[in-house]
Amino acid sequence: MYITREGRVSMPIGKLGQRRQVVIPKEICEELGLQVGDFVEIRRVKGSVVIKPKKLVDADDVLTPEEETVVRKGEQQLRRGAAKPWQQIKHDMDL
Repeated sequence: MYITREGRVSMPIGKLGQRRQVVIPKEICEELGLQVGDFVEIRRVKGSVVIKPKKLVDADDVLTPEEETVVRKGEQQLRRGAAKPWQQIKHDMDL
């Protein structure tokens, strides 16, 4: 956002290129932490285009339902204060 000499607010203007490419102003990229090659979601909302940064997740990084259950149980144990230090677990398992 820019403020003109007259005190009015002015927003950066981009231009649609030949291949429908849009350049996002440097200041906006820096504010949002966007880097070249990052993915964005593009949606039409009430006659406007909304561009939202997106992070893609590798399928190998997603927990299975069974793994998610184990994690949730562990979180519950932590909240109850029933967690054990890693050294104790290794000792109990003879690792």
